[in-house]
Amino acid sequence: MRDDFAAGPAKGNGIRPRGNDEIMARQKLTALIPAGNEERHIAECIASVRFADEVLVVVDAASTDRTAEIARQTADRVLVHEYENSAAQKNWAIPQATHPWVLVVDSDERVTPELRADVERVLEQDGPEDGYRIHRINHFAGQRIYGCGWQRDDVLRLFRRDRSKYEDKHVHADIIARDGQPLKVGKLKGQFLHFTFESFAQYLKKHGRYAAWAGEDRARTTKRVTLFHLVLRPLWRFIRQYIMYGGWRDGIAGFIICWMAAHSVFLKYAHVWESQRNQRQ
Repeated sequence: MRDDFAAGPAKGNGIRPRGNDEIMARQKLTALIPAGNEERHIAECIASVRFADEVLVVVDAASTDRTAEIARQTADRVLVHEYENSAAQKNWAIPQATHPWVLVVDSDERVTPELRADVERVLEQDGPEDGYRIHRINHFAGQRIYGCGWQRDDVLRLFRRDRSKYEDKHVHADIIARDGQPLKVGKLKGQFLHFTFESFAQYLKKHGRYAAWAGEDRARTTKRVTLFHLVLRPLWRFIRQYIMYGGWRDGIAGFIICWMAAHSVFLKYAHVWESQRNQRQ
């Protein structure tokens, strides 16, 4: 177990329970963890959100490892659902949550003590916002990343269940309001620890799949792919992340991240080009 995050109170661990007045005043929280083939992460992730009133793990039906088995040992509920994409999986899962506030935590993320304190303050005040963005401290192959644009990474993960849903996008979908009205969104000071991509091989495997999904999203808004999309856009992505956003500060890891980010832009538009060519033919 890593010792750089708060495990949070597991059931029966001796943490002082709240009094009756506190329970009535504090809104209740479901911690929602989408997972698939994450047996190496799932136990630590659940431990970090064990302060929630309910821990709900939704496992990809195609998962082939012990993710569901391990989750059932400490989670309150484990559901198995067929995976289409990240947004669709979460949109299915959110209505399954029992409580009015939902905190979505990916299985490779951990809730820090500071973030837990922030979340509990929100629950005690019942807002005042509809949702809250949370910054992520990202790690790549065991190395903390300070640049590459990853230092700007924040995600809307704490929100009111009945007002919120994810955009209809394959990748990088954000939370929007169910009723079409603007959400009031704040930002918490506490942070996630994000242990993304433990190896370059894992990165490569996910890289191609996400580029294809991003191409499907981009095809809706790109009428015609040109060399501008295939050459200049990837080049600009590399320059922006490596030079402007300080990827050079992270050494070889930073160069790899920025180069692969540029390559993902190329692959995205290559997928769009292929799709448009097939439609014309």
